Amino acid sequence: MQPLDDIRVLGVTVFLAGPYLSMNLARLGAEVIKVEVPERGDPVRGNGPFAGPGGIHDYRESDQDISTRFLKRTQGVKSVTLNLKDPDGRQMFLDIAKQSDIVLENLAPGSMQRLGLGYSDVSTVNPEIIYCSISGYGQSGQYADKPAHDPQIQGMSGLMDINGDPDGAPTKVGFYIGDLVTPLFAAYSIMAALRHKERTGVGQHLDVSMMDTLTSLMFMENLEEDLDAGLPLRTGNLSRSGPTGLYHAIDADIILTAASDDQWRRLTIALEAPELLENPKLNSYQDRTINVELARQEIQNRIGVLTRSQAIKKLEKADVPCGPVRTVSEVTEDAHFANRGSLQPLKHGTLDQPVKGIASGFPVLFSAGKLPELEGAPTLGMHNREIYGKLLGLKDDKLEELTKRGVI
Repeated sequence: MQPLDDIRVLGVTVFLAGPYLSMNLARLGAEVIKVEVPERGDPVRGNGPFAGPGGIHDYRESDQDISTRFLKRTQGVKSVTLNLKDPDGRQMFLDIAKQSDIVLENLAPGSMQRLGLGYSDVSTVNPEIIYCSISGYGQSGQYADKPAHDPQIQGMSGLMDINGDPDGAPTKVGFYIGDLVTPLFAAYSIMAALRHKERTGVGQHLDVSMMDTLTSLMFMENLEEDLDAGLPLRTGNLSRSGPTGLYHAIDADIILTAASDDQWRRLTIALEAPELLENPKLNSYQDRTINVELARQEIQNRIGVLTRSQAIKKLEKADVPCGPVRTVSEVTEDAHFANRGSLQPLKHGTLDQPVKGIASGFPVLFSAGKLPELEGAPTLGMHNREIYGKLLGLKDDKLEELTKRGVI
């Protein structure tokens, strides 16, 4: 199943947010062309370790060696080199954009416009183009010109203020959440823009902000009510209300949810604690929110005398949502993810066999069929001949000339 197999994407993307968006569109069948700086490429290409014919090494040992970070982020994407500062390079980009459906970029706001390749430039040659820009703070507003990567966005968005222990410091989420969630909003916004174009024939510019994304998600919680009530926003591994959260068994930790009166009732049954149902301070959801420390302590007292397996068995028998807090090693060894395809072998574009490592797969299964199996991430400029020959009609002698001149 390749729902986007008639869509061509032209991307000027670096680091993580733009490449992750590109890879997800490729997973759905789109042809995705990644434009990279000649001889250098995406900055992530220089970040080791590197994988190639000789295995994995801290430093690049051959032209075929590719950063393992780049391998994870660029599966199924085609790489071309192009100097966008050169007039001929700029024109080549526009000539490909004429034949594309989507342009992606996640450079600093204004960078593409200064190159003469902003939305107004591209839409002049292709009025139907969907032009998607991802940036830290958006293309407009008082923060637009601030440089930003995911850590700064986590701080500026307020996410770090609500993450961490109540008596501890603001804490960053353990993966690049802004860089990864923002492209998902961009992806389905692109789908909506494509649908709009089908109906109207009109393309548009999508301005996607990482900070706006994280802040909008945070306020799905009632943070303003907690602020007004003077309640701490950082609750560590526990919920802001009720006893939902992490508890320590004798040998390991578990995490459970009791977010309704019915789930609380089932929790008391699982722990053989009918007296908790009779406690007026814990009678309703609101009561347990007001007296949350009492609710947590009562549950911890009862789970703390059990092993993890004993606690899980009791909770599952009473249909209480729960699970062990697993290590990353435990997760990578779980066949569930390989069977469903959400974790996959790490592929290299010039090697027949996967390299050591794990690639993320697409975490949705379609009943109409499997999504395409992606090629491995490409070496720099690996698809120059294919793309420039197919779309621009350039022969080998012309490509050689452009290479000598530093255009590609």
